[in-house]
Amino acid sequence: MNNTKQENFKRIATNRVNKIIDLISKLQNLSNSSFYEYTDEQINQIFSAIQKELDKQKQEFKKDSKKGKKRFEL
Repeated sequence: MNNTKQENFKRIATNRVNKIIDLISKLQNLSNSSFYEYTDEQINQIFSAIQKELDKQKQEFKKDSKKGKKRFEL
């Protein structure tokens, strides 16, 4: 059973991560100044939003890994 869960995780994670990487790579197209004009602030907002979501999702994995491992406290 666990082996199947692990296989499912690997398969789905690989697929999703590759899709995310492809989409992030497409941001490079926006850097073409022949077609687009942007400010440093706009670029910072874009990457800040992406980083914020990455950090949020990473925290979710950390939370899940701690489930069921509560320590005794008074």
